[in-house]
Amino acid sequence: MQNSNSKFPPKKILEIARNVLEIESREVKKLSEKLDSQFIEATNLIFSCKGRVVVSGMGKSGHVGNKVAATLASTGTSSFFLHPAEAQHGDLGMVRSEDIVIAISYSGETEELCKLAPLLKRLGSKLISLTGNPNSSLATLSDVHLNASVTTEACSLNLAPTASTTAALALGDALAIVLLEMKGFAADDFARTHPAGALGRKLLIHVSDVMKTGKDLPTVKKEATLTEALMEMSAKRMGMTCIVDVESNVLGIITDGDLRRLISKGLDIRTAKVENVMTKSAQVISGNSLASQAAHLMEKNRINHLLVVENNKLIGALGIHDLLEAKII
Repeated sequence: MQNSNSKFPPKKILEIARNVLEIESREVKKLSEKLDSQFIEATNLIFSCKGRVVVSGMGKSGHVGNKVAATLASTGTSSFFLHPAEAQHGDLGMVRSEDIVIAISYSGETEELCKLAPLLKRLGSKLISLTGNPNSSLATLSDVHLNASVTTEACSLNLAPTASTTAALALGDALAIVLLEMKGFAADDFARTHPAGALGRKLLIHVSDVMKTGKDLPTVKKEATLTEALMEMSAKRMGMTCIVDVESNVLGIITDGDLRRLISKGLDIRTAKVENVMTKSAQVISGNSLASQAAHLMEKNRINHLLVVENNKLIGALGIHDLLEAKII
């Protein structure tokens, strides 16, 4: 390898990068023309699988296989990655007869996978191969073969797996998404496999999970003075207080912003009653609503609080800070 202290021309850097992206996008596009009855058979085989999908591959194909297994698992198809070399030293015990194995090898001649194929046959597992050579040993040994061949690699030497690994990855994604549609996998299903992610939080967390209740809920009766309302706000630290009757029916709301405006107008908060200055049309939401819906309501109405009600009875309150702490927004 030659070393040079000369600065590589910026224009050449962009030219090479663009060429790589153009080659890879072109090769991926060609994959759609190669899809045939074998792809249909592969998806039907996986869809009807009573076990799990086991993905295997060596080297760069192994890295692709790890990602394919992860995508399948997160979109409703139980899947895991199996290293083909480790499989021959005990890990084959992880595979059951009702499982389906996807073996990825661009050449189709990877020794570890070719040795694994007869063992899988003996076990009773179905084998789907993903190669760049339909006439390869692995393709021949498989129940179903998916053609992921490319015309050229993006590497200028046409040696480093680049376009071929991208093509294999794209084909794996195509399998996963078709299966997602076949299974009727919905957004809430996706959230359950990603509970710690942003989508999981938005689709799994309800208002009742994050609202303030009980002793943390600021409330006063309509006969209370604004001074008493201010003391309740300060004690509960929600920046507002709910106004309720003796049966906990919601009558209105007063926020710290309302108080500031009233004080600036010279109102005596020691004697003024909340019933005369409260906002009667308070925005409400149910405890069963998603917290993301609460965030949408706050944004739409440009408010920082929502009262949580059930049959018009106050059961809780929600502030924008509660949504921030829950990472909903």
